[in-house]
Amino acid sequence: MLDEIAEQPLVLETTIAAERDKVTRLGDFLRQKDIDLIVLVARGSSDNACLFGRYLIEVTTGIPVSLSAPAVFTLYDAKLRLDRAVVIGVSQSGEGTDINQVLRRARESGAFTLAITNDGSSQMTKIADETLLIHAGREKSVAATKTYTGQMLLLSMLASAMGDLRLELHKIPEFVCRALDLDSEIKEAVQRYSFMENCVVVGRGMNYGNAYELALKLMETCYVVAERFSSADFFHGPLAIVERRFPVILFGPKGVTQKSSIDLLTKLQELNADSLAITNDVEIARLSSRTLFMPDDIDEFLSPIPFIVPAQLFAAHLAEAKGIDPDAPRSLAKVTKTL
Repeated sequence: MLDEIAEQPLVLETTIAAERDKVTRLGDFLRQKDIDLIVLVARGSSDNACLFGRYLIEVTTGIPVSLSAPAVFTLYDAKLRLDRAVVIGVSQSGEGTDINQVLRRARESGAFTLAITNDGSSQMTKIADETLLIHAGREKSVAATKTYTGQMLLLSMLASAMGDLRLELHKIPEFVCRALDLDSEIKEAVQRYSFMENCVVVGRGMNYGNAYELALKLMETCYVVAERFSSADFFHGPLAIVERRFPVILFGPKGVTQKSSIDLLTKLQELNADSLAITNDVEIARLSSRTLFMPDDIDEFLSPIPFIVPAQLFAAHLAEAKGIDPDAPRSLAKVTKTL
C-alpha cells in the first residue's frame, strides 16, 4: 500500500500524457450531443471517486449528474429512458459484474457509455462505447490508492473538456509529490490514534468523496468504525455523538467550504473533541487540535487528489501502529463481484 501511494505522482503524470488527446476529442464530441443527464456507476472506492466527479461535472458543465443504484437494474430489472444520457462506468478492474450489467443495459436503452478502468482488456472495455485508461500498472494492494486518484484525475479531465472551466490539472502530480513529503510527520502523528476504535470523517463539496474514501480506508485497513458526513449534515443530528476527545478528521481546503469547516471546528472546540485537519487554510489549522498542512497554492478544484494522499498515508501507518497488515485486510479480496 505504501509503495503504491508513493507511485501516484508518476501514475498521474503518465495518465495525463497518455489520455489527454482522447479526452479532448471525447469532450468535443459530448459537447455536441444533446445530453440531459450523466450517470456514474461504481462500487467501493470507485464510487467515492464518482461522488467527487458528481460535484465537479455538475459545476463545470451544468448537466445534472446521478450516482447509479445498480440494483435498480440488477435486482429490480427497471427499464430506464437513457437516450439523452451519458453513462460512465468506473472500476479499477473493469470486471465488476453489476457495474458491467448496468453499462450493458444502459447502452441498450440508448445511452452513450464510457468506461474508466485500469485494465484495457477487461470486460468493461468491451461493453462501453469508449474507454479512458488509468495508467497505474497492476495495483497489488487490496486497498485502492493509485487507482482512486487516477479515477478522480480522469473524471477531472473529462469535466474540464466538457465544461467551460479549464482546470490546471498538470499541477496535480507536483502537488501530490509535496503531499508525500508529509510522510514522516504522519507516521509520528498516528501514534496518538493507535487505540482509536471510532471516529468521524468530514468533508464538503469537492472533498465530500474524500470523506467517504478515508472512512473506507480506516474501516478496511485499520478496523476503525468510521462514519462520514458533510460538515453541513453533521450539524443535523450526528454532532450529538461527539464528546470529549472524540476524534474528528476534516478535509478543509481554502475555498467556498471554508466557513462551514470553521463553524464545525469552533463547535468541536467547545465540545473538547480531538480534531485533525488536512488543510491549506491558516484559520482552519489554528482551530484544529492537529493539522496536516498542505501547500498554500492548491486551488479548491484541484485539492481532492493531493488532499487524499496524507489520508492514505494516515490509514497505512495507523494500521501498522495497530499491528495490522494493511496489505492483507481480513475478509477482503481485490475484485468484488456482486449483483
